[in-house]
Amino acid sequence: MSDKKDIIYKCGKEIFEKKGFKDTNVAEIMKQAGMATGTFYNYYASKDKLFMEIYNDENVKLKSSIMASLDIEANPILVVREMMMKNLQGMMENPILREWYNRDVFQKLEQSFREENGAGQVDFLYNSFVEVIRKWQIHGKMRSDIDAEMIMAIFGALVNVETHKAEIGLKYFPEVIEYLAEFTMKGLMNN
Repeated sequence: MSDKKDIIYKCGKEIFEKKGFKDTNVAEIMKQAGMATGTFYNYYASKDKLFMEIYNDENVKLKSSIMASLDIEANPILVVREMMMKNLQGMMENPILREWYNRDVFQKLEQSFREENGAGQVDFLYNSFVEVIRKWQIHGKMRSDIDAEMIMAIFGALVNVETHKAEIGLKYFPEVIEYLAEFTMKGLMNN
């Protein structure tokens, strides 16, 4: 990255953290960066592109720290519950990642996330965890009649429930996701 791009990124991150995606504009970022507004477009096609670069970087940091903190030798139900709760907590504590839950901007962010291959940014998590599942299957901790890739798809569906927390109800959401994870894991475990 060039020095100017680094400065724009840093200033954009600071303002997005303070004001959120919707209330941040390019002119404000560039004023803080000490550069002309037009310079922004030499490095980013839009405010969305800058935000998604920052979002993807923050998401990778969160997922990496979660994977590093897990004890995969523990009971799989506890591991998955811990992983999901740490992810939810990390998303809510990080002002950039929390924007994912902002109903005013979610559709725009989700579209940008897909266009920027945001899921591809965290492939390391998928690849690491599918290996954990295979290990659990080999050790008889998890059903082996279901392909590890299918189990990851099931986990992916659980993660996507988070995008509907408002419809579920904020009062109930944390318990709902915990129960869904527990019930799913019990169904995937060898009895």
